[in-house]
Parts: sequence; structure tokens; C-alpha cells
Amino acid sequence: EMESKVSEGGLNVTLTIRLLMHGKEVGSIIGKKGETVKKMREESGARINISEGNCPERIVTITGPTDAIFKAFAMIAYKFEEDITNSMSNSTATSKPPVTLRLVVPASQCGSLIGKGGSKIKEIRESTGAQVQVAGDMLPNSTERAVTISGTPDAIIQCVKQICVVMLESPPKGATIPYRPKPASTPVIFAGGQAYTIQGQYAIPHPDQLTKLHQLAMQQTPFTPLGQTTPAFPVLTVAGKQRNSTALPLQVLTIFPCICPGLDASPPASTHELTIPNDV
Repeated sequence: EMESKVSEGGLNVTLTIRLLMHGKEVGSIIGKKGETVKKMREESGARINISEGNCPERIVTITGPTDAIFKAFAMIAYKFEEDITNSMSNSTATSKPPVTLRLVVPASQCGSLIGKGGSKIKEIRESTGAQVQVAGDMLPNSTERAVTISGTPDAIIQCVKQICVVMLESPPKGATIPYRPKPASTPVIFAGGQAYTIQGQYAIPHPDQLTKLHQLAMQQTPFTPLGQTTPAFPVLTVAGKQRNSTALPLQVLTIFPCICPGLDASPPASTHELTIPNDV
């Protein structure tokens, strides 16, 4: 009975659905000068929020009454199908790939979505014709799982309606730690006693990062020169002269081990790269 109410849009419950998208998909949803997302918001009546940040993945949050959510989903599914059709006109592929959406669902609701012995998920697959898969592992640093739906736009819309019914009938238990995509890591360069981070074409000075950089390099150095128990701190040099400006143009980086007094003056012929996470 609840399902008929939901599909008629008579169940005026505000619901939030979170989607995980790649940057390219987000670009497609936003459209030129934000026109596509503006149209989606106006026509569906749903709130559509896109997470900020320079991340390979972004979270798209859709909030509103169930009928508004279904309209927004329909518009997203049809937009993705249009993108697939456009990309196929330039390729030799003959079979059309399905539209795929990834929902982010609190793990505490995934049991209800799967059902006893997989009965619920099987019923959703059979009645909608969409493929539905619930990830076995939780998304990093969260209590949420990815639920991947693929099929034709119509199958996806029917599938989302059924998932919404399950989510309304079985609210999440306990606290949910939402999944937040991690930013793409930016390398830190050490040159002339100064730490730099890369922004576009330039390396920008990063004064307070030095101590952390030293500590990190000490942990990451794989080689220990002879006669020394602590690993040598690798010196990262920037190929190219340092100008007086505060920004260094981005150059090739080489890492050499330190040459310490009392050791053989010729450094071992080994160089290596180390990636330093953004928060360090």
C-alpha cells in the first residue's frame, strides 16, 4: 500500500538520497554555466546539492518530497543516457552500455534492501529490470555502502522508487558517519630550504609544512646508508633556478639521499619519489 502511495506522489515525506559521481558526470549534471542543474532544480522541485572540493569523486545530494526526488532522478538518468548516446556516435561500439548510478546508503539500511537471503534485492531486480548491487565493504571512513544501479533510465527510476520505499520503511539505526570523498593528493616539493605545494603551473611556498615534511620523509626513506642507524633524510631538489618570486614554476623533481659527514661522499645511486598526502 505504501508503494502505491509513493508512486502516486501522495506520500509527502521529505527524503534525502545521496549519489556518488565522478567529476565528468558532475560536469554533465551542472552543464554550461550551471544551466542543466538549474533546470533540474526548477523542474523537479528537489534540492540538488553538489559537494565542493577538488576530488575525483563528488557527492550529489537530492532532497525533497518523494515525487520531486523521482523527477530529479529521471532527469539525471535521461541526461546520462544522452551522454552515452553522444559518446557512441563517435565510436564503433554497437551495443549501448546501460546508465549507471551509484547511491550511497547507510549500512544499517542495506540489510533491509537485500532482504532475507537476498529476497528483497531479487524482487527489485525482477520487477524493475535494473541491475542492483550492494557493495560488500563500507566506503572509507564511513558507515555507508555504495549501491550501484544500472539499466535503462525507466528501469532505474522504478528501481529508485522501490529503494525509497525500503528506506522509508526501515530508517537508519544508530549514528551514520557519512562518506566524504578524499581530495586528489597534491605533491609537496622541498627546494632551497622551503616546502612548496603545486597549484596549477606553479609551486606555492608552504612555510609551516617543513617539520611535518621532515618527519614524513624520515619515515618513508627506504635506504639506510652504511654505518648509520637512522634513515637519511632525502633532499628533494627542484631542477631549475629559484627566482625571487614567491612561486616556483613547476619543474622536474629529483630526490637524492643526504650526504652525511664521515660517510662515503658519493651517494648511493638510488632516487625515489614520495607522495605526501594533502593534510600533511
